[in-house]
Amino acid sequence: MKYDKVFIESFGYELAPHIVTSREIDEKLTPFFETVGFVPGQLEALTGIRERRYWDKEHTLAEHAAVAGQRALDEADINPKELGALCFCGVCQDGFEPATSCAVADKIGVGPRTHVYDVKSACLGMITGMVHVANEIQLGHIKAGLVVSCESARQIVDATIEEINTHKSIDFYRRAVATMTGGSGAAAILLTDGTLGKSSTPRHKIKGGVVNNTIRHWDLCYWGFEHKGMPTDSRVIMRTDAQKVLDHGTELAMETYDLFRNELALPENKPDKFVAHQVGEGHHNKFYTAMKIDRKKDFITFPFLGNVGSVSLPISAAIADERGFLVPGDFVAFLGVGSGLNCYFLGVEW
Repeated sequence: MKYDKVFIESFGYELAPHIVTSREIDEKLTPFFETVGFVPGQLEALTGIRERRYWDKEHTLAEHAAVAGQRALDEADINPKELGALCFCGVCQDGFEPATSCAVADKIGVGPRTHVYDVKSACLGMITGMVHVANEIQLGHIKAGLVVSCESARQIVDATIEEINTHKSIDFYRRAVATMTGGSGAAAILLTDGTLGKSSTPRHKIKGGVVNNTIRHWDLCYWGFEHKGMPTDSRVIMRTDAQKVLDHGTELAMETYDLFRNELALPENKPDKFVAHQVGEGHHNKFYTAMKIDRKKDFITFPFLGNVGSVSLPISAAIADERGFLVPGDFVAFLGVGSGLNCYFLGVEW
C-alpha cells in the first residue's frame, strides 16, 4: 500500500473518568489469591500496568466516540458535512445492529451523502479503518473521512474476576489474566486529502504500509458468548492463550516489519519513532527485542491506560504528539498485531 495524498489532519480522544489500579483488581481476586498463595501485586508485576480507566456503568460507546470525533473535527476546523466517510472500529459495539457508526454520525451531524459503516478487526480495528478511508481518499472518492472507536472493559473484567474466584485454578488464571489488562477510552483520527481544514495545522502524511496475517491462529483469543451461536441466555466470556499469542504474534511482527521496510524502501536509520498497539510490558519488550529496535524510539501508554483495544494505538499517537515525543520530520511507524492473527504497519511522515 502506498499513498501520496492522504494526511492525518488531527486526532481526538476522551479518557474514561474512573481510574482503577491493578492493586484494586488484585484485591477483588482475594479468594483466588488466598487459595493458591499469591500476594497482591501479581497483575502489575506480570503486565507493567499500574492502572486503567473505566466508563460510568451507564453509558454508550457511540456517545464517547462522538466526543472524540467532534474534538478531531474542531481541532482541524472541518465541518462534519464535509466528511465523505465515518467508520466506527471498536471491538465493543452498542448492539448487533444498527452499525454503531450510525449513532456516532447522527450525534456529530454528518451529511446525507456520507458513507457510514462499521469496521471490525479486533484490536486493529482503527488502523484497518484508516486503511479503508485512506483508500477512498487516494482514489479521489472522498476528501475527508473520520475513523472513530470506543472500548469498554469494566463488564468483561468484572465477569472474569468472578470466574477466577470461582475456579480458583492457576491454569484458569493464566488463560484469563490477559483480560485483566483491559482499559476503556475513545479515540478519533481525521484523514483528509490536504485540501480542507486549517492551513496552519501540521498535517502528517501517510506514506503507505503493509498488512500480513497468520490466520491459522485465529482461535488463540476469544471474546463472545460461552455457547455457540448467538444464545440470549449465555454469558459473555473472554479466553486468551497469551503465550501463544505472544510467540506467534512476535513471529508475524518480525516478518511484517521486513515487508514494511522493503515496501517503503526505508533507509537503515528509519523509522525514527514507533507507536504500537498497547498490551503490556512483556509484549512490548519481546516485540522490540525481536525486531532489534531501540525501545527509546517507542512511546507507551499501557502503564496508565492498559490495553484499550482498537483505541490503544491512536490514543497513544495522540498523547505522544501532545507531549512532543513526535516532532516534525519524524518518520513514524504505526504497528500492531491483533487477534486473528493480523498485523499492520503504517508509515507516517510527521
